[in-house]
Amino acid sequence: MMITKILIGIDDSKYAEHAAAYGFDIAKKFNAAVGVVTIIEPVAIPSAAIGTDPLIGGSFQNSGVGELEMMDIQNSHATDIINNITKKFGEGINVSHFTGFGSRADGIIDCAKEYGADLIIVGTHKRSGLDRLLEGSVAEHVVRHAEVPVLVVPFS
Repeated sequence: MMITKILIGIDDSKYAEHAAAYGFDIAKKFNAAVGVVTIIEPVAIPSAAIGTDPLIGGSFQNSGVGELEMMDIQNSHATDIINNITKKFGEGINVSHFTGFGSRADGIIDCAKEYGADLIIVGTHKRSGLDRLLEGSVAEHVVRHAEVPVLVVPFS
């Protein structure tokens, strides 16, 4: 088995940082390139926040943050996350950066295909019960649908 490209899916959690550390360590051992990806899930702004209050008939003031501005803020935050992880763990490694919008799990899978990854590494939040039912598991979806091996790194 040859591992030449590793894709690490990250967000701004301690779980993702732990997985990134693990992934960069593997990359160093295999002399592999690393792709770091963070996927931004769109933030929905309730229509009531910028329209008419259905209960009292009054109007809300626009929050001042439009959809494009919100996407720019999220994109900037994603870039900061990637840069911080790369700076912390990526010394001496060929690192590519990716940012996407949409479903995190599908975004990671799509990015792995585009990047030509031999291995995907993601962290896990260890959700269970109602949290898992409501929020789902990005790691589980990636494992079930990826076309390359996936290493899920639990936070210990």
